[in-house]
Amino acid sequence: MNKYAKHLVSLVFLGLMTLPAQAGGAARISTKATGQDLQRPGTVTCYQTSMRENQAAAQATNATRRARGLPALKPNADLAAAAARHACDMARRGVMSHRGSNTRGPMQRLKKAGYRPSIAAENIAAGPFTQERVLREWVRSSGHLANILIPQVRHYGIGKAVGADGRTVYWAAVYSAPR
Repeated sequence: MNKYAKHLVSLVFLGLMTLPAQAGGAARISTKATGQDLQRPGTVTCYQTSMRENQAAAQATNATRRARGLPALKPNADLAAAAARHACDMARRGVMSHRGSNTRGPMQRLKKAGYRPSIAAENIAAGPFTQERVLREWVRSSGHLANILIPQVRHYGIGKAVGADGRTVYWAAVYSAPR
């Protein structure tokens, strides 16, 4: 990957919100196009989000919500597991997308994880980011911030994986509320 391409990778973020099905279908709002290729697929490092990482991410996210008068999100193991699996899937494919290899979006992934969502939103990112940095960048992005500030969501989970290049970290954060 050349120097210019590396810089572009550090600027790639996407957000998606899926609302409950209404009038025969699910409403979707995407802040950017999905399916951006970042690198060639290959051997990746996938992580299971620890409770500590998930709690730290929820705490940082809750500071943003609290400043706007919104209730705190609770870290949720099912959401963290779904986010981690999606981050791993994106890293394996070398593509940042809300669409998974076998799923259409976060609502479907949460259902597969055993969580019964009434609403689901997802922020994703890829680049050389620590958890603290990716959380700051999402707050600075209007589309990602909109997902963070959805009043109805109650639960939160974050996941990451490192791409085949050993430097690109794929992130997924899921915001949801149960039925």
